[in-house]
Amino acid sequence: MNIKIDFNLETPAYIQLYEGLVKSIVDGVYPYGSKLPSKRIIAADTETSVITVEHAITLLNEEGYTKSKERSGVFVIFKDEDFISNQTKRRESTKIIKDKSNSEIFNDTDFGKDMENEEKKGNFPISVLNKTIRKILLDYGDKLLIKSPNYGCIELRNEICFYLARSRGIHIQANQVIIGSGAEYFYGLIAQFLGHQKYVAIENPSYNKIQQVYESFGLVCDMLDLSDNGISSDKLEMTKAKLLHVTPFNSFPSGVTADISKKNEYLNWARKRDGIIIEDNFDSELTVSRKLEEPLFSMANDVNVIYINTFSRTIAPSMRIGYMILPNNLIEEFKKKLGFYSCTVPIFEQYLIMELLKNGEFERHINRVRRKKRNEL
Repeated sequence: MNIKIDFNLETPAYIQLYEGLVKSIVDGVYPYGSKLPSKRIIAADTETSVITVEHAITLLNEEGYTKSKERSGVFVIFKDEDFISNQTKRRESTKIIKDKSNSEIFNDTDFGKDMENEEKKGNFPISVLNKTIRKILLDYGDKLLIKSPNYGCIELRNEICFYLARSRGIHIQANQVIIGSGAEYFYGLIAQFLGHQKYVAIENPSYNKIQQVYESFGLVCDMLDLSDNGISSDKLEMTKAKLLHVTPFNSFPSGVTADISKKNEYLNWARKRDGIIIEDNFDSELTVSRKLEEPLFSMANDVNVIYINTFSRTIAPSMRIGYMILPNNLIEEFKKKLGFYSCTVPIFEQYLIMELLKNGEFERHINRVRRKKRNEL
């Protein structure tokens, strides 16, 4: 068993063992239906105690990777790889920066209320939040009283980089990450940053606040009808806009998902007119699919794509915190125009999200919700 436990780390030994076993299961070392070595063998191979092994196996059972059968052993019940794997996967790949007319179908729907109701479905376990809050108060003390840097605290921005690398295949640096108080805040920043473009193309139907925020800043919204896999090609070609706001993973309220050909069409559209795409990654974590959906951001080698996501759906609606990822060639221009804005998220909430990402609780919660949704189908 090639699992090494570093007893010098702050991470408990049973968590390290759990993560090592998850990696072995996901990588196929222990395929579906196979039996794990006995607790005593695992303890001997990893130089830990049987109690440590039991704690790790309890976590594996709770997370749906294994099932313990009395007097028989522990068996793998995980069939294939979820797009979110273990906490430490691909962490090395990211450098840490030290700081410094569909309208007739949907016309009776209150999109704002529906969105708020949808957000409640992914609420985070309150017991885990309580434990994490206590840890933050003990570990960070006076740091919680310091004003946040304008783009957000560097610890959270680094953890978001690690998370996106292992869950989305997006490889970025912390200077590309901007922390803010939710998607609507970022829509406003984008409108101020790129408002000289005058027009923005939006999916029709879409989350109503996208249009409301852009129009409140003076942008003209061109509503482009959706087909069964994204914006209709003819509508896309006819628009005057050079800004395109899309939710390719799961458009709300239609539920339309853009396939790979439509994503390439969006990128070609931006390439031909020197346009910019705003990728609003609403609801991506809570999919029931095990397949890793490649974001536009990671496909856009020569196209400017701005990536937005929040934690309101995955943790709680009251947690108004999200992040925006800028492409490298827009960072300096954004800094000159809007870098003076103070971060709108309290430092305490930033450390809370950072800790949930760092200790793996966020991804364990995502996996629990996704398994529950699959079982309900």
